[in-house]
Amino acid sequence: MTTGVISGLGRGITAGSPFEGFVEKLDNVIQTDAAINPGNSGGPLLNSSGQVIGINTAVASSAQNIGFAIPADVIKSSLDNFNKGGQFERAFLGVSYRMLDPRIASLNDLPAGAYVESVVNDSPAQKVGIQGQDIITHYNNKRLEKDKFELSGAISQNKIGEAVTLKIWRDGKTMDIKVTLGPSPSQ
Repeated sequence: MTTGVISGLGRGITAGSPFEGFVEKLDNVIQTDAAINPGNSGGPLLNSSGQVIGINTAVASSAQNIGFAIPADVIKSSLDNFNKGGQFERAFLGVSYRMLDPRIASLNDLPAGAYVESVVNDSPAQKVGIQGQDIITHYNNKRLEKDKFELSGAISQNKIGEAVTLKIWRDGKTMDIKVTLGPSPSQ
């Protein structure tokens, strides 16, 4: 057992290594200085009362003793889906994106949001006409913000088959696009 302090809630991180071919964006994670290593990754993060508040998931390789855990309520929802359908369902939009913070967006005379770098063939995004260089500024009327409410975290709040409304900026014009989320290609 190790002990530590929670130093951040609702953080967004990129886990994995692009050099090893796997990267995943994790939103809404708990940041802690409790020691997380290959021996206890996947184990519970407990509060001082012994209650499970998260599952230890990742470590920042560039900093000592900074670990990240997925909140228990997120895990519970995933387990409920697994128990109902026998698999971990993940809603999928089908875009590769980079978050533009307000400062960078302003310097480039663009709105802040999720800058679409590419669109996956036959994805829900492609079927409704989302294009590379579009900027998704809102998800169901909520503004997308770097490190606060990013696109991947927004999508994770929905289920496969649910329709969502995206506000898209393209070439100086905004439009609302309704899209039905599909299953991720790995399902």
